[in-house]
Amino acid sequence: MPLRFGFSFCPNDTFIFYAISKGLTRLGLVDVVMADVEELNKRVIAGELDISKISIGVLPEVGDSYLLLNCGGAFSSEAPVVVSKESVLSGNIKQLAIPGKHTTAFLLYRKFFGCPEEIVEMRYDEIIPAVSQGKVQAGILIHEGRFTYKNYGLKLVADFGRLWKERFGDFPVPLGGVVIKKSLTSIKEDIEHAIRESISYAFEHNDEVLSFVRRYAQELDEEVIQAHIDAFVNEYTYNLGETGRKAVEFLLGSD
Repeated sequence: MPLRFGFSFCPNDTFIFYAISKGLTRLGLVDVVMADVEELNKRVIAGELDISKISIGVLPEVGDSYLLLNCGGAFSSEAPVVVSKESVLSGNIKQLAIPGKHTTAFLLYRKFFGCPEEIVEMRYDEIIPAVSQGKVQAGILIHEGRFTYKNYGLKLVADFGRLWKERFGDFPVPLGGVVIKKSLTSIKEDIEHAIRESISYAFEHNDEVLSFVRRYAQELDEEVIQAHIDAFVNEYTYNLGETGRKAVEFLLGSD
C-alpha cells in the first residue's frame, strides 16, 4: 500500500513536494493528500497520514505517535501577521479570526498576547475577506496573505517575525515541519533523502514546478508566489540542524 503523504496548498509546499507527488523520487508513487494545514493537523492527530506537513504548534499533541523529520519544514524570519480594517492596538483586539486552533500562527498569538475574548476559526484564505468586510475585528494571516494584505486596505497590527526576533534573536520562526509515524522509523532516512531530491528537482525544473504551484496558490501574482518560496524554502528546509531544533524548543517552551 502506498504511503499516505500530506502537504498543503501553499506555494512553498507545492514547490517542495511536487516531485514526490509525481512519483519522481526514490519513493515512487505515494498516496498524496493535499489539504489546508489545519486539516492536515487534524488528520495527523487522528493518525490518518503516514507522513505529513503539519504546524509545529501541534507537535506536543502528536509527539507520542510521530517524529519530526530534519527537512521539508518552513522555518524563516518571515512569519504570520495580525491585521485589521481599522487601527487597533494588539492588546485591544476582542475578536480574532484564526486559521485554526492547532496552527503555529495561533500559538504565536497566544505566546505574545494571550487569548482574545472571541476567536473565529476559518480557512486561511477566508480571513482577508472577513476582515476587509468588517465581519471580524482582526485576523491572523498565513501563507501568501501576509505579503498582500495592504492591497486590500488592511492595517498591520503585529508582525510575529519582528516580535520573535526581539525575544529570540536570529533563530528562525518554526512554522511548519514534516512528521513521520514512529512505526515507520526504519524508512525515515529514505523519506528525508526523497524530500531533498524533491527540493532539488524543483530548483532544477523551475518552470514545470511553478506551473503546479500556481494551480493551488491563493494569490496568482508571480512576485508574491516567488517571495513566498524565497521566504520559506531555505537552508532549514534542507536541514533543521541544531538551530532549527532549538527554535522549536523556544516556540513550545513557556518563555
